[in-house]
Amino acid sequence: MKTTIDLPEELLEKSKIAAAKRRTSFKKLVIEGLEKVISSDEALPSSSDALKRLRRGYKLVSKPLSRDESHAR
Repeated sequence: MKTTIDLPEELLEKSKIAAAKRRTSFKKLVIEGLEKVISSDEALPSSSDALKRLRRGYKLVSKPLSRDESHAR
């Protein structure tokens, strides 16, 4: 399937050089890179686990700020 992406010029140039060094095409280089990212995602927690963590929230400070305290900043 064909698709279009907008890459920074410097990244595109480096990618083409990397593909040439590996004696492969830019397309194959992109496919290999995407496959690596996707396979490494399989080691990450499931989507439902990630949503549970987001719903619990993150404790960024020891004491939550009140509305007035947060707006005073």
